[in-house]
Amino acid sequence: MTSADDRAREARLRQQARQFIEAGQWDGAQAAFEELVQRAPHDVPLRMELADLMLRRGRMRAAAGQLLQAVPALPNDVPMIAQLAWRLSTTGETLAMRACAEHLERAPDPPGWVFAEQAHLRWMLGDIPASRARMDRAVAAGIDSQSEYYLNAMLLQFTGRLAEAEVALLETLRRWPDYGDAAVILANLRRQTPTTNHLAFLQERLGRLPEGNADMRAGLTRAKFQSAIFKILDDLGRHDEAWQALERSNALMHSFLPYDAASEAAVTDALIEVAATPMSGKPGSTAFDGPMPIFIVGMPRSGSTLLDHMLSAHSAVTSAGEINDFQRQLHWVADVAPRGNASLLNILDRAGQLDFDELGARYLMQTQWRAQGRRYFIDKLPINVRMVPFIRRALPRARILHLVRDPMDVCYSNLKIMFGSASPYCYDMQAVSHYYGQYARLANHWRDTLPSAMLDIPYAALVRDPETAMRRVLGHCGLEIEAACLRPELNTSPVATPSSAQVRESIHTRGIAQWRHYAKQLEPLRQALATELASAAPV
Repeated sequence: MTSADDRAREARLRQQARQFIEAGQWDGAQAAFEELVQRAPHDVPLRMELADLMLRRGRMRAAAGQLLQAVPALPNDVPMIAQLAWRLSTTGETLAMRACAEHLERAPDPPGWVFAEQAHLRWMLGDIPASRARMDRAVAAGIDSQSEYYLNAMLLQFTGRLAEAEVALLETLRRWPDYGDAAVILANLRRQTPTTNHLAFLQERLGRLPEGNADMRAGLTRAKFQSAIFKILDDLGRHDEAWQALERSNALMHSFLPYDAASEAAVTDALIEVAATPMSGKPGSTAFDGPMPIFIVGMPRSGSTLLDHMLSAHSAVTSAGEINDFQRQLHWVADVAPRGNASLLNILDRAGQLDFDELGARYLMQTQWRAQGRRYFIDKLPINVRMVPFIRRALPRARILHLVRDPMDVCYSNLKIMFGSASPYCYDMQAVSHYYGQYARLANHWRDTLPSAMLDIPYAALVRDPETAMRRVLGHCGLEIEAACLRPELNTSPVATPSSAQVRESIHTRGIAQWRHYAKQLEPLRQALATELASAAPV
């Protein structure tokens, strides 16, 4: 039994820890938390607070260690389980996060909101079928929150239940008329036609939103509705009106989420410099004989989702979707907390001493379950184009497929998509051309210095002559072609990207030269790209 003196000591330590944090005295705060954890080793919230502090100090390994020690002590507390799972995800401990999801699923006869939380954890893991199954039970038991309705609609979309998704999104917008994310998905769910479209409905909702762009939340909401309206008008061929809606949307997004060109250029410079520097760290092993990843990289909106859906139709391949596992494990091995470009630059400063064997082993350990018994699993995260030399060194047997799409096509496709706050480069012509230029510099450098590291797959070839393109892809992976790879519309696997509706169609060429509908408006982009591509060309 805890004595009164012990309780008083713990209360003082907690107060001291808070005071140290407020004063920015991290050593004192950490010492106080560490003594508290010693006194109460099964206190999960306490370990999470200590892990948060360690992450704030940049110590990813120590933070992950605290979180792992919290897993066996988990109480039957749904919000606490969810909080711990989220933290485990950010520190690269995917297997422990799965353990949290499994712990939550032991709840007997849970109400709808608990099923929904189970679905959310499975969604965070990228396990879409399991998430959908739990959300079906949540809906049957009763859901009532905005986030539950939205997750339900997304999962319906990602699993190909598009008609049900449309109904769910319409109901979501009726209950929460200013829900911009739901408006975006609704417009992109299918091709809008003159007889069946949601233009009047979304215009009416936009008209109810408060005017003025000073408030960020309100401004981003208006931007999302304008983006949805652009998509519908574009589908209807009303291009002048569509462009006006896109301009309004992107101007709002760019004003609240400015693009940091200097930071992007610094990362590109550092990657090129590091790749040219000898690395003393131990390389990855070639002895592993379990399921291996196939990485699909490139610019976002380059056709990677289509290739993923075609390739995962093969009997030896499954798709893990867009997972962050490689970069999370790179941060763990370097012991650098993830904080965007700043943390990546920190990692690159110490890249020469990284243990790439450990990086590869941790990546494989955390991802093997994703293969679902197949020989290969696809890791489709376009930004991993930055990671090509590190993937080659950590995972020598992995294959890397690089989607290459016409610069104007891919930049226009990025300009017209609503990626929210994840991609600030998307909302301005100069920004997207600069971002593409940095990508082109890297891709050109990898081709010159690592000529066998990745296989270029032209998007135009993939859609115009899919059989020839897929024979190249599968041959590079050591596989024979199968008829299913040429019929992606028959692949029932989940697709958790903005392109999920399009890839459920037969292969088509509509994505080629779409930008020409707006050639006049996009002339500044064409000129900016010409300048960037000249700078990115190999010397």
